[in-house]
Amino acid sequence: MQTNEEMGRELSPEELDKKRKEMLEFYNESMPYLTAQLEYEKKLAEIDEVRFKRFQISMQSAMMMQGQPSEEELTEMEKEAQHKPIPTNKNNEPKKKQPLRTS
Repeated sequence: MQTNEEMGRELSPEELDKKRKEMLEFYNESMPYLTAQLEYEKKLAEIDEVRFKRFQISMQSAMMMQGQPSEEELTEMEKEAQHKPIPTNKNNEPKKKQPLRTS
């Protein structure tokens, strides 16, 4: 199909009117397909939302069922980390990590 520039001339008012009608007809014929696609996409979004909510509820339920770990469940490393003092500087402030040098 040639564009206006390729034809080297402007369309007459009758030709413009004909093109507009063709475009309108094309869009009107496409509407049922677009409407069906819209409904399909909406349903997919609803399904994803319900799945996410169900997953979130499952995670919250699992966390509530797990509760706080008992002393026996804590590993030696966790116990050490709980009692290890935080490194401080001369002013008794927590030490700040120095950025890594890249050069």
